Amino acid sequence: MPAGSRAAVDPAMDAMWHSGAMEELSITCPRCGTAVVVSFYGPCAACREQLRETLGGDASAVADVEYEPKMNVTPNAVALKDD
Repeated sequence: MPAGSRAAVDPAMDAMWHSGAMEELSITCPRCGTAVVVSFYGPCAACREQLRETLGGDASAVADVEYEPKMNVTPNAVALKDD
């Protein structure tokens, strides 16, 4: 499990998850209206697959942009202000 996951932080949550105490939910898919049994509320497996195909994409590299402060902001403007 990733270090930042809830189960890694909370041993009780980890024990509940692995003991099978988490119940399956009988819901209606909010996207297509099909009755499904799932662990968490959300789109059914078929809708998730369709969403991945239509909206998913390959990750792309994002160029790093160096921070440039706004020109109208001066450091310590309050301290330099004359009363």
